[in-house]
Amino acid sequence: MTHYFIVPGLGNSGPDHWQTYFEQTLNNCKRIEQTEWDAPDCGDWIAKIDAALNGYDLATVVLIGHSLGCTAIAHWFVQFGKTIKGALLVAPSDIESPVYTFPATGFTPIPLRKFSFKTVVVASRNDEWVSFQRAAFFAEQWGSELVDIGDAGHINAAAGFGKWEQGITLLNRFE
Repeated sequence: MTHYFIVPGLGNSGPDHWQTYFEQTLNNCKRIEQTEWDAPDCGDWIAKIDAALNGYDLATVVLIGHSLGCTAIAHWFVQFGKTIKGALLVAPSDIESPVYTFPATGFTPIPLRKFSFKTVVVASRNDEWVSFQRAAFFAEQWGSELVDIGDAGHINAAAGFGKWEQGITLLNRFE
């Protein structure tokens, strides 16, 4: 049985976001709650990820990250070195870009270490928070499969990604 863990980005994912849809649709799925969503600290975020996975057979765990959540997953892997079943990394924010002006502590530099488990990076051609080229670079460095979904903005609720069936289908790559 696969256990899915939602790892939202900055500000959390609201009721109309695809991550909330996943949480409500998938069996064995839970959101990893953070203490501070709007001025995140990387150390706190990755500690919450690790604590949430405590007690689970890691071979059954798939992390589902969006935006800054993808960066948190990369930092979690570098810090804790644990191998899970896989991770779906959607619209990984480029926190090193000058356009990223939100308060966030400890997320840079973005880890570029290859994951020891299967990962899929989903990227848009017109994401304001990460260029497609940069997302492709992350995918290459992380050893991830890259899925180009065209012009899809930041792949969030504002871009029309609420009930995202294609995303659910992408999870089949981890079975």
